[in-house]
Amino acid sequence: MNRIVALVVAVVIVLFVGSSMMFVVDERHAAIVSAHGEGNPKLDGPGLHFKLPPPFQTLTLIDTRTLTIDETGSDRFTTSDKNEVLVNTVIKYRVADPLKLFESNEKNTQSAQERLTALARTALASAFTKRSLNDVLAQQQAIGTEAQKAIEAPAAVFGVELVDLQMTRIDFPPAVADSVYKRMIAARQQAAADERAKGTAEADKIKADADRQQEAILAEAYSQAQTIKGEGDGKAASIAADAYGRDPQFYQFYQSLEAYKKTFKPGDVMVVDPGSEFFRFMRGPNGGADAAPALKR
Repeated sequence: MNRIVALVVAVVIVLFVGSSMMFVVDERHAAIVSAHGEGNPKLDGPGLHFKLPPPFQTLTLIDTRTLTIDETGSDRFTTSDKNEVLVNTVIKYRVADPLKLFESNEKNTQSAQERLTALARTALASAFTKRSLNDVLAQQQAIGTEAQKAIEAPAAVFGVELVDLQMTRIDFPPAVADSVYKRMIAARQQAAADERAKGTAEADKIKADADRQQEAILAEAYSQAQTIKGEGDGKAASIAADAYGRDPQFYQFYQSLEAYKKTFKPGDVMVVDPGSEFFRFMRGPNGGADAAPALKR
């Protein structure tokens, strides 16, 4: 009976020791096997591996996926114009060198996130102190990129690759929010007034240019009209002169009819001397030239 119990105990011990010597690493992790008192830990990738049982060798699993640091609290930063802002930040990173991370953190891989968060706070504080509040609100993407570049080299020292850094929210402390919003409103109103003034000045300039162009066009048109009118008057005078030369009596008759049309209006009553020279073509188409001989006979 004692032999059976001893055998069972021995089997249990062997199974326990054997299970502590075998381990499986999945694709999401990297395994670091380290020996007590030795400074050369071994890195194992996915698959089945073996090691000595504790305390001779210990196993540490490191997550090599892209991880996210999204703290619920807000960090407080100060801008160059002495405005305080509350910032929420999301950091994405992955362990690029598990051995370097393990060694730099003195075998405490949990401190990687704390170190990365501290680096992010320092980089963001530096970026905010170089910008005014208006620049901060307008350059959120640029600030995140600047902070990310500043963190990459220090993070690489302990084996971490920074994937992305984004500011998800920028707000103001309650004590200063009202005054900041009032200053922002006043600044926007001033900017709007400046834009309106620029627009009014530009409109006046355009109107003045249009007026000058109108005057120039009208002057050019008047000059062309006068030129055309002068040419027409010249042609009319030439035609009239030619017509007068061909039949002077008809020309006088035509001119007298035009004078009658301009002088008399429908419904006019006039008392005139019919013997007047002005009405001589009313006495006949030849202006009464044949009437005098007839009267003498």
